[in-house]
Amino acid sequence: MAEAVRVGDVVSQVRRVGADALLVEFSDPAWVTALDAEVRSRWGAAAERAAAVHVGDIVPAARTLLLDRIGLGGLHDSGAGAGLDGHVVLAPDDLLRLIRELSSWVLSPLQDRAGAMVDVPVVFDGPDLDAVARMWDMTAPEVVATVVQCEFQVAFCGFSPGFAYLSGLPEGRAVPRRSSPRTRVPVNAFGLAGEYAGVYPRSSPGGWQLLGTAVGVQLWDETRETPALLAPGTPVRVVEHDGAST
Repeated sequence: MAEAVRVGDVVSQVRRVGADALLVEFSDPAWVTALDAEVRSRWGAAAERAAAVHVGDIVPAARTLLLDRIGLGGLHDSGAGAGLDGHVVLAPDDLLRLIRELSSWVLSPLQDRAGAMVDVPVVFDGPDLDAVARMWDMTAPEVVATVVQCEFQVAFCGFSPGFAYLSGLPEGRAVPRRSSPRTRVPVNAFGLAGEYAGVYPRSSPGGWQLLGTAVGVQLWDETRETPALLAPGTPVRVVEHDGAST
């Protein structure tokens, strides 16, 4: 992702969802996080209230970006144009205007606007480390060296509160989920699945290939101003920790 692109060149389709939401589908999913950051900057809660458009919720996923509760010029606040369920109903002309405006934006490479790096110390004691080493035709120490050299970034969140899907594995290093998921994966287990890495914020069932255990991090804390430690767009570095994982 080295050059700036026009949004219209990396979006394959924009669909209306309900009365006041749009689902943006990407031809190149590598740009989801970049558009997420651009929408938050222009139309999100932190944007100037004088903006003609504001979006209540912005939900990134692997290949889509949902823009929910879209407001136009204070329409949500006044209730004008509200449907039976209280939501504003976007007119066809409004939809076309929004899509044209989105498509004309130019996205800069996300690394140009990334926030502070978050280090995640990991003890590489996972039960699937040797299995991943066989998949990659490496030794276990070479797998560890590969992971700690990655420049990860939170692509999107989901599955469980605080669970961040980290993109940045080298090309050709995607791994399949386990054929038989575990009924219980311990909290802070670090693993791989598909093209993503991630840390389990709480104990749950799961099928990721477990490489280790994160130490000294709390992915989700409802008492924090921002409960999720890893928000979309956050750069993340995995650091090998040579101490005990508990």
